[in-house]
Amino acid sequence: MSSYNSRQTNRQMKKRKRPDIRRFSLRMRSSLGMVYLFVIIMFLSLIGRMLYINYADGKRYEKRVLAQQSYVNSEIPYKRGTIYDRNMNVLAISEKVYNLILDASVINADKKYYEPTRDALSVCFGMTEEEFHDVLKENEKSRYIKMDNYKELTFDMVDKFKTMQEKEDNIKGVWFEATYKRKYPQNQVASKVVGFTGKADTNAGTWGIEEQYNDKLSGVNGREYGYFDSDLNLQRTVKSAQNGNNIVSTIDCSVQKIVEEEVAKFRSKPGAENVAVMMMNPNNGEIIAMHSNETFDLNNPRDLSEFYSEKELKKMSSDEMGQVLSSIWRNYCISDAYEPGSTFKPFTVAAALEEGVVNTKSTFYCDGGEKFKDGASQKLIKCVNTSGHGYITLDESLMESCNDAMMQIVKKLKKDQFFRYEQIFGIGKKTGIDLPGETSGTVFSYDNLKVTELATASFGQGNTVTMTQMLAGFSSIVNGGYYYTPHVVKEVRNESGAVIETIDDSLVKKTISAKTSTTMRKFLLDTVEEGTASPAGVKGYSIGGKTGTAEKHPRSAKNYLVSFIGCAPADNPEVVIYVVIDHPHVEEQAHSTYATEMAHRILKKTFPYLGIYKDKSTKKEDANKDTTQKDDGAQDSATQESND
Repeated sequence: MSSYNSRQTNRQMKKRKRPDIRRFSLRMRSSLGMVYLFVIIMFLSLIGRMLYINYADGKRYEKRVLAQQSYVNSEIPYKRGTIYDRNMNVLAISEKVYNLILDASVINADKKYYEPTRDALSVCFGMTEEEFHDVLKENEKSRYIKMDNYKELTFDMVDKFKTMQEKEDNIKGVWFEATYKRKYPQNQVASKVVGFTGKADTNAGTWGIEEQYNDKLSGVNGREYGYFDSDLNLQRTVKSAQNGNNIVSTIDCSVQKIVEEEVAKFRSKPGAENVAVMMMNPNNGEIIAMHSNETFDLNNPRDLSEFYSEKELKKMSSDEMGQVLSSIWRNYCISDAYEPGSTFKPFTVAAALEEGVVNTKSTFYCDGGEKFKDGASQKLIKCVNTSGHGYITLDESLMESCNDAMMQIVKKLKKDQFFRYEQIFGIGKKTGIDLPGETSGTVFSYDNLKVTELATASFGQGNTVTMTQMLAGFSSIVNGGYYYTPHVVKEVRNESGAVIETIDDSLVKKTISAKTSTTMRKFLLDTVEEGTASPAGVKGYSIGGKTGTAEKHPRSAKNYLVSFIGCAPADNPEVVIYVVIDHPHVEEQAHSTYATEMAHRILKKTFPYLGIYKDKSTKKEDANKDTTQKDDGAQDSATQESND
């Protein structure tokens, strides 16, 4: 009974609890709904507030955001060092120019910036409304827009814009990136010595001093860091660039111009395959002037319009154009080797004097040539005068340029000594001149220096040389026997002008004795005053020298390279000169007069610039008379030229 009552009681209690649970559930749902509604209202209120803030103060907050962003850092280019001639005339200089940069995100940040900025760009740089609008539209958020049509702006142009900017606060989002442009004030003067630079972004030298001394001329870029403040003004932190060092060359601009003018005249009429001239101080190796063939404008070195018509240029492939440019830029004085001909004879005579196998009283009999055993047969190597010069002295062997005498001298000198003196004088070796592209030439090896090779080498045929080799060796013959390394740079100076490096007048070796040198100077003076080199003489000046006429390969073509190498004053040389005319465009090529007359004109014009004054009366009234003289260095020539 009691169990039954208990179950009844439980059922009654459960019935009483069910209505309470339902009421609680309804209250919970109501509360959650209120929470959801509150959240939605708050969210909508936040969105509304954001829309209001954006509408009312969007520009102000955008500036704050921009102010908190780091500005893109940029490099500050160094200034490449200046190149001067020996008298401090500028040959190459880097001038500061500016590239126009737009910051579209700043200009687009406020409509009030658009018009003032556009107008200032139009007035100062000629930028059109359409160009300005399109750039901002296409690069709406860009912070760095380099305007390629507005590069290399001058300081005056930029200064005009900045003056306008100072007066108008709403000119925004424009700045200028400084860089340097390489300029050559002398244009084409010494183009093959100076060289040029490539694109501004590489700033590396090409050819000449620009390439050889690139490390000295180059500096180290700096860097600029910056950010915008709340007024969108750029705040900068700058690490300065280290500029390059300056170069003082040995070139004399005034002398160089005269040399280039004379070369140009000859190339114009009658013309030649190659025409080249070098002038050097024999007492220290400093190159005063150096030029060959064409000049080109260093400010626009790839412009071929001066050499070819527009029609011809259109037909050229890029490879062909590259080959043409390389040939124009090529420096014949250091990069080409050739047989020197009779200008080599002073080397043979100097070596023989030094070794004592000949002396000033030695005589030779020229019967028109020398016979040498060539296998089972005999070979006749002729003198230019096939009838023979007869009995001649050592001095006269140079004055008359007798091949027969040279062959007799080299027999006395013998193979060992001749080969050794070739090495001593630097024949067939690079001189180490401070220019890129030097070649070495070729000489007979010791084993290949047979009897006939020795004979022809004695008068400058068979071996090949460069102009630089010949001039360096010849300088040692006339300066007392001192061999200096040829060079085109005197000093390296820092930005303040202090000398930080001197290119030493590098004495490499002693080639011959002072006594031999004195004798050679007398012989060379006689050769100009009374011998084959007389057209090179300048009235009132003592000049020594030697002509050369080398028959080129193939011998059957009868093409010649004519030359003159000389010094002044003859008794105490201050300058040496070497003129080479390769394959003159004339019917009768084998006339060294072409070279001696050019040397005469150059020396006569340059002596005042070099501070060389008249020292004597010459034996001839006028050493620049017309002549049909023919140098006898040509191996197979059959007749002797006569002096007028």
